[in-house]
Amino acid sequence: MLLRDIAHSRAGDKGDISNISVIAYDIKDYPLLEKQLTAERVKAHFAGVVHGEVVRYVLPHLGALNFVMKQALGGGVTRSLALDAHGKCLSGAMLGMDITD
Repeated sequence: MLLRDIAHSRAGDKGDISNISVIAYDIKDYPLLEKQLTAERVKAHFAGVVHGEVVRYVLPHLGALNFVMKQALGGGVTRSLALDAHGKCLSGAMLGMDITD
């Protein structure tokens, strides 16, 4: 299944940092998210886009994970030549990840 089948996302960006939260639709799916969405796996998913560190924060009471991805926006939103490679687009791309149980 795809991540978007069990979760939605919110995103933001500041400078060259993208911040993406992944939130389970149903709290019972949170353990699967926590197991499958590691910082390493997210960084590999965004290979060639995210050039810096990926840090994961867990928010179990909210059924959410938050990922802070550094060097992810081509120098920053106002400096990047990429069209729409900002937080919202990256969160949509993250929801396309394959999740297995």
